[in-house]
Amino acid sequence: MLFTVLSGLITSGLLIPFGKFFRSKWSALIAILPILLFVYFASQIAAISKGQVFFEHTNWVPSLAINFDFRLDGLSLLFSLLITGIGAFIFIYASAYLKGHPYKDRFFGYLCLFMSAMLGMVLSDNILLLFVFWELTSISSFFLIGFNNESQDSRKSALTALGVTGLGGFFLLAGLILLSEIAGTYSIQELMTASEVIKAHQLYPVVIACVFLAAFTKSAQFPFHFWLHGAMKAPTPVSAYLHSATMVKAGIFLLARFTPILGDTPAWNYTLMIVGGLTMLYAAIHALFRIDLKGVLAYSTIAALGMLTFLIGLGTREALIAACTFIVVHALYKATLFLITGIIDHETGTRDLTKLSGLRKVLLPVFVAGLLAALSSAGLPLTVGFIGKDLIYEATLHAEQNLALYLTIAAVATNVCLVVAGFLAGIKPFTGKLPQEFEKLHLPAAAMWIPPLVLALAGVAFGIFPGILGNQLINPTVNAISIETVNVHLKIWHGFNTVLVLSLSTLLAGTIIYVIHHPKAKKLALVERYEGLSPQTFFNKFSSAFFNFSKWYTNFLHNGFLRSYIFKIIIFAQALLAYELLNGGPIYIDYSQLSPISVYEGVSVGILIAAVILTVSTSSRLTAVVATSVIGYAICLIFVFYSAPDLAMTQFTIDTLTVVLFVFVLFNLPPFLNFANNRTKVRDAIVAISFGTILSLIAIKVLQVPTDIDISKFYGDYAYTLAKGKNVVNVILVDFRGFDTMFEIVVLSIAALGVYSLLKLKLKSSEKE
Repeated sequence: MLFTVLSGLITSGLLIPFGKFFRSKWSALIAILPILLFVYFASQIAAISKGQVFFEHTNWVPSLAINFDFRLDGLSLLFSLLITGIGAFIFIYASAYLKGHPYKDRFFGYLCLFMSAMLGMVLSDNILLLFVFWELTSISSFFLIGFNNESQDSRKSALTALGVTGLGGFFLLAGLILLSEIAGTYSIQELMTASEVIKAHQLYPVVIACVFLAAFTKSAQFPFHFWLHGAMKAPTPVSAYLHSATMVKAGIFLLARFTPILGDTPAWNYTLMIVGGLTMLYAAIHALFRIDLKGVLAYSTIAALGMLTFLIGLGTREALIAACTFIVVHALYKATLFLITGIIDHETGTRDLTKLSGLRKVLLPVFVAGLLAALSSAGLPLTVGFIGKDLIYEATLHAEQNLALYLTIAAVATNVCLVVAGFLAGIKPFTGKLPQEFEKLHLPAAAMWIPPLVLALAGVAFGIFPGILGNQLINPTVNAISIETVNVHLKIWHGFNTVLVLSLSTLLAGTIIYVIHHPKAKKLALVERYEGLSPQTFFNKFSSAFFNFSKWYTNFLHNGFLRSYIFKIIIFAQALLAYELLNGGPIYIDYSQLSPISVYEGVSVGILIAAVILTVSTSSRLTAVVATSVIGYAICLIFVFYSAPDLAMTQFTIDTLTVVLFVFVLFNLPPFLNFANNRTKVRDAIVAISFGTILSLIAIKVLQVPTDIDISKFYGDYAYTLAKGKNVVNVILVDFRGFDTMFEIVVLSIAALGVYSLLKLKLKSSEKE
């Protein structure tokens, strides 16, 4: 399994040096990768359907308990098949759709990266590994959504998507860490056995809140749904892949995977039902007023994701079966409709429903695919959509008695709107009279219209033979997320009952609304009048306010002046040290341990203080340098007085060298720029004196701490025997702490190169200004 995950990453990396070979017709060969991966996962269906679960462990960062732990069960197998199966068709489709694009190889690199990230996420059995791949899906989707980077709308949509999903990722990390602390493990398998302990813990509400925020942002639940509509600025293959079967269902996968761990509580179930129900109704109604094909599909996708969240929240046996089946149903018909929309846009240059009609006469195979996908989304008998819709109604009717009626009404209303949306996207552009400007259109390359046709036919095939889907895929998937063992048997016909009546009524009502309702710009404008109350407006206002705050904060703390940085660092350090001193108990001075002050020491300190005053008060740079050297030499004398001649010699050497270097560079530096007024000088003096006072108090407090000489004894005993040096200080710097010294030298070397470069820099007069 590790290789299946890394294969996309490796391919993505190989496209950097060899990408030019895949900008032509050879780009279709990249589809071999998802095809082979699909074959591998398909070969595991028989074993998984019999109840087997495969685990794979590879060490990665054992010290942090982060390893490549993968788990292949019914749930991960279903998503893996969708990711690779639909991915294969997307790769083939994109090879023709992006024909002649200068960055075609880059696009496939992003696509391979995204595919690997999704596979890694659904296969992970380590929650921290799951988070790593979760974030990788956000990053790779950012590049895909913003692929048309010359467009400001594409860049903005990519940033919005990254911002919203990134916010969810932050809360996911917090929730997973809390979860691991409660259960004492990062393994999803072990978390399942600790479910009751987790749900009984006082932090359980915080954990599920974090998981909900992650899932809602990723799967575009209200009020975080708006990013998905904006993401439609991406090329059609991206929309078809990310927004039908993969990325937007990552949140659904997360909820399904954690249902056995966190689910079956009122907080879990009712929250998901409320948020999912609100999302599906809100988005389904909005889909009716859109005149852009991608807009219709975007809102119908949000509604479908709301339906899945709603079903997982319902949590009953029937609801989980309906959710798992609807994942497949939606992936097949929505991917088809997205690909068809791309063909229409590619050939006609527009996605405006008010301008499209009669395209069946010139795009017949595309019309067949669109018709089949639309009928599947509507739930026509003998399509897999019919089975999915039946299961949804069966789930709502078998809910709690006091909720069943309301839940069923909400599901019917949503599905009626989805019927209309499916007809608008899959049928309306092909019916009616063909406009004169479209009469010369022709079918695109076969690589573009065959994938949607095959996906549409698959929807019909599963509708006629639902037992294959139910026994081989849905049954192990439901058992992977259900607390109890479930036997799933999908059938075409369940007899004349309430479910059938609701299904046929939904189809009839949706057809009637489709016939009488005609999307127009005026109707859309009527809805957009309330855009000021939308979550996106509030998000944009918050983003603007946060940007202004960040700008102020940056200008305040990072204004480009070194003295300002040093001042703020010292103030912050002062506050921390003063806080520690206040909470560390009283300071006692044992004068008996202090040696008397000699005349030599007093004179040296007096010279040092005088040199400090001269340094900060002089307006001559040369005088300041000389006074600084006097400070250094005075410290050298103090070292000598306290029997540290080696330190004195080191200090003397460094000070002498520093003074010489300063004098050499003085001639190349501009004159002093005196920005400080008397008020600033007083402020700086107060800060400096208080900082010195705090450090003095710390030095006195250190004297109260018992001295541990074990480390000093170790250095003294082994300086010569291990490092062959008689100067203990030098041995510590060069051998025992050699890496510290090496990095210090590297830093100083980099700084020296930077200074030298600045001194040698010759600017034009215009650049100086």
